[in-house]
Amino acid sequence: MSMSAFCLLRIMVNGTKMSSLCHRICYRWSSLRITGLVFSSKQETKVLPKASYSLRSWSGFNTHPCLLTQKLWRLENPNLNSSAADSPPSKEDGTARFTESSILLNTNQNLGKTEPSRLAIDVQPVALDDAPHPSLFEEISEEEALRIEASPPLPPTSFTLRDYVDQSETLTKLVLLGMDLSKLKMRPNVANMLLRLDFDRDIKGRLLFLKDVGVDDQLLGAFLTRNPFILTEDIENLQMRIQYLQSKKFSKEAISRMVSRAPYLLNFSVERLDNRLGFYQKELGLNVQKTRDLVTRLPRLLTGSLEPVKENLKVCRIELGFRENEIQHMVTNVPKLLLASKKKVTRLFDYLHNTMGIPHHLITKFPQVFNGKFLRIKDRHLFLEHLGRAQYDPTQPNYISLDKLVATPDDVFCVEIAKGTLLDFEAFQKTL
Repeated sequence: MSMSAFCLLRIMVNGTKMSSLCHRICYRWSSLRITGLVFSSKQETKVLPKASYSLRSWSGFNTHPCLLTQKLWRLENPNLNSSAADSPPSKEDGTARFTESSILLNTNQNLGKTEPSRLAIDVQPVALDDAPHPSLFEEISEEEALRIEASPPLPPTSFTLRDYVDQSETLTKLVLLGMDLSKLKMRPNVANMLLRLDFDRDIKGRLLFLKDVGVDDQLLGAFLTRNPFILTEDIENLQMRIQYLQSKKFSKEAISRMVSRAPYLLNFSVERLDNRLGFYQKELGLNVQKTRDLVTRLPRLLTGSLEPVKENLKVCRIELGFRENEIQHMVTNVPKLLLASKKKVTRLFDYLHNTMGIPHHLITKFPQVFNGKFLRIKDRHLFLEHLGRAQYDPTQPNYISLDKLVATPDDVFCVEIAKGTLLDFEAFQKTL
């Protein structure tokens, strides 16, 4: 604090007219760092180092101490005329009268009685990095309060990602791509993983990679919903897996189809993909081309568990009694048979073979029957049996093949196969 400011404020404190406003000004003035005092001596003029804090502009607060004293005097004596109020109290009032010259004189005496040139308080703007943090108790105007933009804090915990979408640029862009965040809230660790990702750094490159592989733009959202973990896979590893499939003679269209329909395919290492292809080729006795066709049609065979596959093959061989060549023919035409429910397969086979009397070779000829619904096959067979037209032997007249029995719509089945009407079939179903 400068000597002039200190002398001024001491006089005001000791005066008889001191008010609470003066106390506040003393406190404020003592907390400021004056940027520099310029004075003359026998040497050249010197400037003290600038302070790091800037002076706030107050209403009624002038940077010069003398003018400050005058304005304070006006505030304390509002009833005086302008000429009297322009000066502080004199000795005749019982108080000290201070002027700018006396302040400079006292300052000059304390500085070694050097003749003063002038007193300058240079208030300099301060850089933003050096600006002090505003106090929580500092009063601001209504206009300043309206200009403050405060974002709501992110909730520390939440049961849904919806609370974070507005504050997270990454989540906002993923939603715009079509990602369904509601399906991810129950999956462990997915929400925390997505909140840590940066769109430009972690996601953009992988989206471009998927697009180059052949994933359609309209399917990216659904793809990421099913497999958000691909966003953390190393791009070099993803490229190595694509190169492996290309080395196995998979076409670009086949790779695009496989990746789009089995989003977790590229999360598998090259060694695991190679082991899966080798398993199907050896277990089913397929050649290389048929193995490629099998996994291209149902790429989930490469990403799903092998347990249902092994179980269904065991059921077909032991419980259902199919030969190896028959199993090979059925699974290459209907790959879903390898992943079908064991209960559904055995129930359908039992009704087809033991109730309808259809032999193994006819079921093998039309394996799509295992994709049909049990009740639909049962209702149609009973209706044909009711009409006396349940003939499934190709060597007999009025033969009805399994594909016509299973695949035709109800109206076509009733007119062309059962030789009846749809109303008759619906009335019969009500009697069951």
